[in-house]
Amino acid sequence: MSQNSNEPKTNSQKGPLGRGPIGGGPGRHGMMAGEKAKDFSGTMAKLIGYLGKYVWMILIVWILAVLSTVFTIIGPKMLGQATDVLFTGMMAKIAGSGSIDFSRIGEIILFLVVLYVTSAVFMYLQGFVMSGITAKVTFRLRNNISEKMHSLPLGYYDKTTHGEVLSRITNDVDTISQTMNQSMTQIITSVTSIIGIGIMMFSISWRLTLIALVVIPVSLVVVVRIVKKSQKHFKAQQKYLGKVNGHVEEMLSGHVVVKAFNGEEDSARIFKDYNEALYDSAWKSNFLSGLMMPIIMFIGNLSYVSICIFGGYFAANGTMTVGGIQAFIQYVRSFNQPISQIANISNILQQTAAAAERVFEFLGEKEELRETEHALSIQNDDTISDTDLVVHVDGNICFDRVSFGYTPDKTVIHNFSASVMPGQKIAIVGPTGAGKTTMVKLLMRYYDVDNGAILIDGRDIKNFKRGELRSLFGMVLQDTWLFNGTIADNIRYGKLGSTDEEVKEAAIAAQVDHFVRTLPDGYSQVLNEEANNISQGQKQLLTIARAILADPKILILDEATSSVDTRTEILIQKAMDTLMENRTSFIIAHRLSTIKNADLILVMNDGDIVEQGTHNDLLAKNGFYASLYNSQFEKAV
Repeated sequence: MSQNSNEPKTNSQKGPLGRGPIGGGPGRHGMMAGEKAKDFSGTMAKLIGYLGKYVWMILIVWILAVLSTVFTIIGPKMLGQATDVLFTGMMAKIAGSGSIDFSRIGEIILFLVVLYVTSAVFMYLQGFVMSGITAKVTFRLRNNISEKMHSLPLGYYDKTTHGEVLSRITNDVDTISQTMNQSMTQIITSVTSIIGIGIMMFSISWRLTLIALVVIPVSLVVVVRIVKKSQKHFKAQQKYLGKVNGHVEEMLSGHVVVKAFNGEEDSARIFKDYNEALYDSAWKSNFLSGLMMPIIMFIGNLSYVSICIFGGYFAANGTMTVGGIQAFIQYVRSFNQPISQIANISNILQQTAAAAERVFEFLGEKEELRETEHALSIQNDDTISDTDLVVHVDGNICFDRVSFGYTPDKTVIHNFSASVMPGQKIAIVGPTGAGKTTMVKLLMRYYDVDNGAILIDGRDIKNFKRGELRSLFGMVLQDTWLFNGTIADNIRYGKLGSTDEEVKEAAIAAQVDHFVRTLPDGYSQVLNEEANNISQGQKQLLTIARAILADPKILILDEATSSVDTRTEILIQKAMDTLMENRTSFIIAHRLSTIKNADLILVMNDGDIVEQGTHNDLLAKNGFYASLYNSQFEKAV
């Protein structure tokens, strides 16, 4: 793809895949995806459906978890048998009628060791398999989010902060990952434990078991009531976590501007508001969820006391053995533990649902319209094709009664028409907000027109594949974008795979070579995260070198020399004249002295072409263009 066809507003993104939208368009509103109430069960159903691909691996985890739990459950009953052998032997020894059968006790203990070791092995295996599933699901989620990021229309990023998108791919996915890795197996083992322990308790005493089972409905009532009250706070917590991340990301990327305009106090106030909202929701959600464990433990302890009283009574009248009571008490303790775990997991599931709904909402955003099967491909100069779906492009461009608005209620381009011949140098001028940059966005299909059509060589650009359409263009914008890497890598991004010699030739043509050689590491100099270890003008030169290396058919220069000094601007202008030879070029400029030699000047105002012609013709008309041109030389009174 040609240089900078997807320029962002800031330099803060890392790596060559961090590109964002070009400047202009409606401002970001910082809307959060988690603001709308979502269905808890529906979100969890989507998450479970997302795991369908790994159903067999999850089944293996389930089997391993069940086996591990079953072997653990058998232990207390075997230990109760050892207690009975010991108690019976002690009583026989006291009565002088026998002794303690230590060999039988040894066999039971050895069997218990085998049981617990086997249980530990199964537990390790299920943890190992579950970690693999979690890693694969997390990898898949992040891949899907990354693919979604590149398939969303530019309008989505006009109303969503970078920090909000980052929050979904980091915080929300991490929350889902932790839940799967820790809570899923715990749910399996807890449910298995409740069922298995219940069976073992029935096998010892059905009367004591009924007393113990009273805990379940009471605990469920408590859990359900707390879940209903805390769910909204968990959603708010995820929402404001995204707001905090978004605000911090914006303030870090724009910290120079914040300091220059003394915006620290206002930034701190906004952060304080978000942080207090996050604190409030996090405190309430954690407080309510924290009530579950002590309440359920209190209910469990009441059950435990009742069992001790009735168990002692049953042992006294001979209906239960001492070992049976000891085993039953152990089971009761074990029985309450998985109930408490499930209650605790319910809190985690609420937070997971809040994170998952944000992720799935992002994945469900409306994408750019996909190309049809008959979308046109662009023929390279060195290849020949006899299919109608591969076309050669000369660079003839026609704007046919184009209308467009970023929002349906506000049209910014009104019935725009213009025709550009191949190789022409077209200048687009006009006051700020006239629609100059918007025309470039429409030309590259960052947005689709509302009415009319844009044609390249007589074919509607909607019929081309987006990637191949954008490969026709090279862009140099006023807002430069460079990533964390060497200077050579940043230039080479215009044409991946180019040689060092090609990079150097492009640098020389863009007047870059002389200043690069003054750097300690030359072309191997690494630019930092924000590329602020070189000047703004030098960054502009690098983006121009990138465009020269891309060698596009159509060139777009949006205030490309605005950040360089007058001497460098003259040198760049010469390089640009060479670059624009036999190439359709669009130049957006405010300094009208730089576009005197344009073949055609389109003068825009309020989304319409009000004048068009050459520099001399427009001055002779003494109209809107002449007024703009002369205003640059008027002295302020």
